[in-house]
Amino acid sequence: MYEVGRCRLRELLKERKMTQAELARRTGIDRKQINDYINKRDIVGVMGLGILRTIAEALGLESPYEIYEMRKLPE
Repeated sequence: MYEVGRCRLRELLKERKMTQAELARRTGIDRKQINDYINKRDIVGVMGLGILRTIAEALGLESPYEIYEMRKLPE
C-alpha cells in the first residue's frame, strides 16, 4: 500500500523554467491555489485527479502521479 507524500510542483516548475503564473494561465487554475498546493499541502490537501491530470498535461508529464512523491507503507 502507498500514501501520498510531498508535492513536487516546485521542482517540476523549476525544471521547466515555468512560473506559477504561467501554469495558472495554461491550466485555468487560480495562481493562489497553485501556490497553496506547493506550500501548504497539510492545509489544502491532495489535489483531485482532475486537477492532477490538468497540471500533468500542462507540464508535459506522462503520469499525473509524478506530481507527488509516493511512499510505500510497511506491510
